[in-house]
Amino acid sequence: MSSWMEIEEFSALVNLDISAIRSLIDEGKLISKEEEGQCFVEVSRSAQALIPATKGIVIDDSYEGSSVSLSSEFVEKTVGAILSLHEKVLDAKEETLDALKGENRFLKEALFSMQELCDEDRKVIETLSKQLALLQDELEFTKRKYKMMWNKAVESYTPPTK
Repeated sequence: MSSWMEIEEFSALVNLDISAIRSLIDEGKLISKEEEGQCFVEVSRSAQALIPATKGIVIDDSYEGSSVSLSSEFVEKTVGAILSLHEKVLDAKEETLDALKGENRFLKEALFSMQELCDEDRKVIETLSKQLALLQDELEFTKRKYKMMWNKAVESYTPPTK
């Protein structure tokens, strides 16, 4: 994947004069193309030409008094590895977000289903409560009826004489 940038923007990005950039294009160190009268510079491959190819960069560690030598190739590979890891982290993040969204949809559907079941149970409980109240009223009526019948029977009862 190549990314192209106008020569003026590239000049501002790398902090070089347009004439210096044109001379690097003429030397073949930078890749360019002309479209509609505009000069475009290829950014990713041209960045390597702008990094000075040194044998090594010396980093002085003041704490231990030692120095480490790093080549520009090592730095480029390290930056490439970091970018690759960053892309993998972003991909993993997207996968995690997709998984969480799917789980949330599942939980939402389960919640709606539970709510429907709860509503149905509430209706059944209401119906059974009404039936229970009716049966209790009927039972009370039956008790009063039998009590009245037995009271009449007891009042009119005369014990047999011997």
